[in-house]
Amino acid sequence: MSDHHRVLHVAAEVQPLIKTGGLADVAGALPDALHTLGEDVRILMPGYGGAIERARATARLDTIAEWPDARLLETRLPGGCRIWLYETAAFRRRAGNPYDDPQGVPWPDNAERFDEFARVATAIADDTLGLDWRPDIVHAHDWHTGMVPVHMQLARVPAATVFTIHNLAYQGLFPLATRHALGLPGWLDHWEALEFDGRMSFIKGGIGFADRVTTVSETYAREITTPAFGAGLEGLLAWRGADLVGIANGIDTHRWNPARDPALPAPYDADQPEGKREARSALLRETGLQAEETMPVIAYIGRLAEQKGVDLLVDALARIIAQPAVVIVLGSGDPVLRNALRRASKARPDRVYARFDFDEAFAHRIYGGADMLLMPSRFEPCGLSQLNAMRYGTIPIVRRTGGLAETVVDTDRTTLADGTATGFQFDADDADLLGETVQRACDCFAQPDTWRTLVDHAMRRNSGWARSAGAYRTLYRDTLNARHRYLPPYL
Repeated sequence: MSDHHRVLHVAAEVQPLIKTGGLADVAGALPDALHTLGEDVRILMPGYGGAIERARATARLDTIAEWPDARLLETRLPGGCRIWLYETAAFRRRAGNPYDDPQGVPWPDNAERFDEFARVATAIADDTLGLDWRPDIVHAHDWHTGMVPVHMQLARVPAATVFTIHNLAYQGLFPLATRHALGLPGWLDHWEALEFDGRMSFIKGGIGFADRVTTVSETYAREITTPAFGAGLEGLLAWRGADLVGIANGIDTHRWNPARDPALPAPYDADQPEGKREARSALLRETGLQAEETMPVIAYIGRLAEQKGVDLLVDALARIIAQPAVVIVLGSGDPVLRNALRRASKARPDRVYARFDFDEAFAHRIYGGADMLLMPSRFEPCGLSQLNAMRYGTIPIVRRTGGLAETVVDTDRTTLADGTATGFQFDADDADLLGETVQRACDCFAQPDTWRTLVDHAMRRNSGWARSAGAYRTLYRDTLNARHRYLPPYL
């Protein structure tokens, strides 16, 4: 068998065409990394109006297949990987994000849209669209593509399937009657198929029907087989344990590179880190915060949600700024958390700055200018922010869970001495412990030589995609060499 594979990645969002979260970063960067390794990789994503406009503005966009009410468009990612956009009115003519309307309510036809998207992926895999390309592997990402392995089995498509769970908390749950509306066979209503707690689960289709199931860190792969993290699917995941693999994400080190980031006031890297001081000064001017050189700038970037532990940050905020330190928050989400942070910023505008939207360039300026990044997540499948932060010499303070546990090495005498220390970890779901860990980081910050050593370790950590892409190549080979696809006895 050839060392190279034809791989179709199927995802609901792909950076740089559209992004609502980390899925888009992975779905854009991993295929490009595999392409660099010599794999024949294509990507299929929905043709949202905004994505089509961005593609057309930056590259050639061709129609390669057309129907009365749909088209398949083709362009390329910056790294050269070919990407196909499935355009229909249902995907193109929407305000809001891909999944929710402007009020944050899920679109009522999500099941129909993403089931149709899965059928198109299946048709491409079986080359019934006449594209003259048939993949060896179809790699589907998250619940939006959970029906891809199901349809591939129904159509007896010979390609192998890999399904990646990026966040098990989002499962694609619909009324059980949806199965009938989608024209699917009745046996899929069975609890060993798509039925979950009286509803139809798209993610269960991916987990149960794919040849291999992956998630985005080894730790999270273990965690989701337990009731604490399995979201009700721990039994199925444990049953599929032999086919469940954790592979940590990387980051796009070209896009996240302080040596040539146009958002920063001056370039810097591990060998010439002086520009970080200028980035810090510029960030303080932009936010109006007042911090002496001895006071760390501590940031949070992400969703305002209890999953992310933002309530712990709110509870610990008074202790954190008393270190003394200043805090910058960039994110949107829960209005209760947003209001609490707004009150804190109004009460102490010299110490707390909060902005409740998402601005990519501002996020880059925060990574460049902050000294520390808070990630007190209750669970975190992999996390990308801590990898971005380390790349920019910003030290992560993280809860020891999921990918955070295996990508950040806690700082102590031993890890400082052997060069592995890259951040600070804490265990419990506890605001006081978060505050104590921030204090430990601030004590280290007060020792300039030690802090410079820690920053150097973090900036030199290899967070690129090469290692993970190699692990996926091995997974593809093993999947093709030893397939034992799950088939219900009544299929």
